[in-house]
Amino acid sequence: MNGSEDVDDYMSMAIVEPTKPEKETSIQRQARRRREAELRARVKSKAEKKADDDAARDAALATSLDISNKGFRMMAKFGFKQGDTLGASKDARAEPINIVVKEDKGGIGLDAEKKRKFREEVEHVAKRAKAEEGEYRERMRSEREEKRKEGQLINAQKVAERLDTEVKEKGVPAEKTDQLPDRQGINCTSRRFTEPLNSTNILWRGLLRRRLEKEREGRMRYDLAQSRSRLPTYTDPDEDEDDRRALGKEEKSNVLEEELEEDDPQLEEFNALPVNERLEKLVLYLRDMHNYCFWCKYQYHDASMDGCPGVTEDEHD
Repeated sequence: MNGSEDVDDYMSMAIVEPTKPEKETSIQRQARRRREAELRARVKSKAEKKADDDAARDAALATSLDISNKGFRMMAKFGFKQGDTLGASKDARAEPINIVVKEDKGGIGLDAEKKRKFREEVEHVAKRAKAEEGEYRERMRSEREEKRKEGQLINAQKVAERLDTEVKEKGVPAEKTDQLPDRQGINCTSRRFTEPLNSTNILWRGLLRRRLEKEREGRMRYDLAQSRSRLPTYTDPDEDEDDRRALGKEEKSNVLEEELEEDDPQLEEFNALPVNERLEKLVLYLRDMHNYCFWCKYQYHDASMDGCPGVTEDEHD
């Protein structure tokens, strides 16, 4: 039949004999026995023994008590059933407390002491960082305040210089007023001829000295830029007095150079004072000598200074 041709003929199937394992030769058998003997004879290291012991211990601790265990039978007599919680409370522990094996040589409580010291050290570091942050902020605030006071001090020195100059102008004849310092710019070139630097008011002498030093540096830079081949002290016989005055070559300029090179102990002592104290001296000087309130920025008509809130800056807020 044609239909039967498509069906496998199980009766004619060949049965394949199972393959037999290859027979171990004598050489292979000797090699195997040699490897097994070496494994049995090899002595485990301390680390391997410890690892095996730890694994066996952990396996034993993770295994629940068997019913045949004597300890389990004793607990069963007290009403314990396998799977129940320990104790009368339903929220009691269902498993025993895990055992933490102590492997170091430290005594009992040493770990807790180490943790306590570590915690104290962390707290100390945190407090120190917080204190340093507070100190940094306070230092920055103090520096900003000191810079602000220094700016106020310079402004007060300028006011004192201007008012002192105005008082001196009133006592000078009219034909000599053109030689006095300018009220706005305070031309110090004329001052040096009429008054020695060390005899000026100590309250604003530092301001004048810095200005004169700046003028001297400017002249030196100008001379360098012009590439002058002769010394500033050189006197040209063809120049008259007006020419020397116009060119800034008056003989008395040498006096200024000597004054700037000399030490001023009185000024150094004044500058060594705190900026607050120097500013306070200037404020009081302006009030006592010129009826001028530095905080009001106003010169009153008399010493009563009616309308001024007070002497300090806080009183003017």
